Amino acid sequence: MLSVEYRGVEGWCEFMIIMGVDPGTAITGYGLVKVENNRHIVLGYGAIRTSAQQSTAGRLETIYSELKNLITEFRPDCLAVEELFFNKNVASALAVGQARGVAILAGAHAGLPVAEYTPLQVKMAVTGYGRASKEQVAYMVKTLLGLREAPKPDDVTDALAICVCHGYNANNWGRAK
Repeated sequence: MLSVEYRGVEGWCEFMIIMGVDPGTAITGYGLVKVENNRHIVLGYGAIRTSAQQSTAGRLETIYSELKNLITEFRPDCLAVEELFFNKNVASALAVGQARGVAILAGAHAGLPVAEYTPLQVKMAVTGYGRASKEQVAYMVKTLLGLREAPKPDDVTDALAICVCHGYNANNWGRAK
């Protein structure tokens, strides 16, 4: 019997499909990973791109619509999203927060449990080091998921890293005893 359990479900399941999202208004990275027998199997990944010529509302609607389409197509069991990373650019942080809210809303509307992870938690799960570089994360995502090369852009790699992080957490990694 597999030892993967996810929130909202009583007992153990045979596998779990995780949708990871690295939100942004220009580029929202996504990854879909199936965790089965403690193995992570990539089902798909990519980027939702919006145009700077679109209004903010239009960009957010595009992100929401594309995430809903992916949820319908892949039928994930949960959604994992990166928590907002604060930096000096307040306008950028607000825009990312809006995209993050849209991703969470898409998951909530689909009835998915939503997990949130800090960049530090994601890096720790994937590399074992919370201050790992983008290159180190990309190398480990490629290696852990058996990919020929690290996905581009970095937003896609980060979304897959979020999937791996959630896969470990859903399998009792880091859970208080």
